[in-house]
Amino acid sequence: MRVLLAEDEPTIFVTLRDALEDAGHEVIGATDSASALAALEGTPPPEVVVTDVRMPGVGGMAVLERAVQLDPDRPVLLMTGYATVDDAVTAMRMGAVDYVQKPFRNDTIVARVNSLGRVRRLEDENRALRSQLATRGEAFEGVVGNSEKMRAVFNRVRTVAPTEATVTIEGESGTGKERIALAVHQLSRRSAAPFIALSCAALPENLLEAELFGHERGAFTDAKKARRGRVELADGGTLFLDDIDDMPLAVQVKLLRVLQERTYERVGSEETQHSDFRVVVATKVPLRQLVREGRFREDLFYRVQVVPIALPPLRERTGDVPLLVQELLRRHGGGRAYRIAPAVLRSLERYPWPGNVRELENALQRAIALAGDQDELSAEDLLPADPRWRGALEVPEDVRPLREVLRAAEARHLAHALEQTGGHRSQAAEMLGISRKVLWEKLRDHGLATTDASDGDE
Repeated sequence: MRVLLAEDEPTIFVTLRDALEDAGHEVIGATDSASALAALEGTPPPEVVVTDVRMPGVGGMAVLERAVQLDPDRPVLLMTGYATVDDAVTAMRMGAVDYVQKPFRNDTIVARVNSLGRVRRLEDENRALRSQLATRGEAFEGVVGNSEKMRAVFNRVRTVAPTEATVTIEGESGTGKERIALAVHQLSRRSAAPFIALSCAALPENLLEAELFGHERGAFTDAKKARRGRVELADGGTLFLDDIDDMPLAVQVKLLRVLQERTYERVGSEETQHSDFRVVVATKVPLRQLVREGRFREDLFYRVQVVPIALPPLRERTGDVPLLVQELLRRHGGGRAYRIAPAVLRSLERYPWPGNVRELENALQRAIALAGDQDELSAEDLLPADPRWRGALEVPEDVRPLREVLRAAEARHLAHALEQTGGHRSQAAEMLGISRKVLWEKLRDHGLATTDASDGDE
């Protein structure tokens, strides 16, 4: 993140700037109000503002006011050595996100900036996503994602949809294969005609054939009237065959002829009929694997596997869980603004979601139903109690945060350098490759500074 740090006290400015840069942030420094206000107008502008209240010039409150004017969504964090309740209330009303009293630990400010940065990035992603959805119109309705793999899916759909090529969508259960198939249809030249879907796993062989091709009256028991099949209903539009990997071999033979000739006969009829439709199929298992196992006809495979689209599982869609959560809460929240704590949201991102988007949607619906009058959804209602997933949901207690480990290692190394030089700070600083001033600041930060230590030059 680009952070504007406005602070006129050199010691605080230098050490806090170093801490922010060590955390990976780009710091824009300002030591008075005028330079801070100028930095707000810079290109690119800062994404987060950390400013002291009392600075030379108009002061930090003016910096806060201008920062909010230029970008109401930009977080501003105020620092002061003269905090009062009234000042804090005034700052919050003006748009500050936090009000920190000096003295403070640099780690506290860095952690707050990191948190604000994550929120800022999520908001930016949401705005970009809403813009993308608006551009797409309703073609990708219900399909939410901004990960690299989902962007590749969207691009493939846009490329292949205007053609007449047969499309095979491969993905685990619950990944949203039918929604992608519908997007192919809606972006095609056949979008004004019907989109007809049929699950090949839902029906036994004899009924599947009747559903596909239709039947005449009396063709079998209880067939009291003629009925059109899905192939006939899809005339002019798109026929979507879901779970084609579950289609019996006997029906595969008849489907192959329909795809080759676009002709068919209803069950119980000898009259050949014609239908003009585009085919989109979906499979949970790679069809080539089924061909090797003898469970899928090779000739049919080459008919349907013209343009493959691989739909990734949710566990591989980095960054998409927060976006999906927001969309699903909007869809199922009934107009209420439900919240999820940041720690719970991180657990949702760590959980592998074997049921993919469908499982996530079910979890949110369950949590909403159990929330009662509460607006914050609980982890217990969102995440499975199965102990097999505990390691994915919780950070083990024996794994300490990396920053804490590095800080402890630095303190030990500083103490060792002082021990080796008999407490001589100038020699210790030279050994460590840092200035005496930086050494002194680090010793003070770690509580290692002593009044009787030798400075060597004094």
